[in-house]
Amino acid sequence: MRLPTSGREPDVLFVAREHLDRVLFTRVEGPADLVVEIVSPESRVRDRGEKFYEYQEGGVGEYWLIEPDTRRAEFYQLDPDGIYQLVLPDAAGVYRSRAMDGLWVRVAWLWQEPLPQVNQVMLEIDGAAYAQRLIADLTDAGFLPS
Repeated sequence: MRLPTSGREPDVLFVAREHLDRVLFTRVEGPADLVVEIVSPESRVRDRGEKFYEYQEGGVGEYWLIEPDTRRAEFYQLDPDGIYQLVLPDAAGVYRSRAMDGLWVRVAWLWQEPLPQVNQVMLEIDGAAYAQRLIADLTDAGFLPS
């Protein structure tokens, strides 16, 4: 992802449909809408320091820092002045993304052992839409009649 002051390779990034013109063959030219960094002991200073300020100044709308070692998750969103504000999960432990409409994560899932199954998570996030997709996929594959 190329920003005005740097180029970075986030662990995970999301670019909204209305910004797909930023996605080139070899890079994203400009800010992603959402960036997730999985923080390790070796990357802690870089992810919380250099990248935090580069992403903020570059206009990355939402920045997640996930630290498996400390079981810590932080979610930042740009405010109208272009400054990251920490956004806490709600009382049920759920964080709702502003960058991806309908995306939310129950923070406890990140540390659950074993991790929850993808199908369970997707059904909880948007059960009806996900179930319809599964049925369509099974129909397309010939496992269900059309």
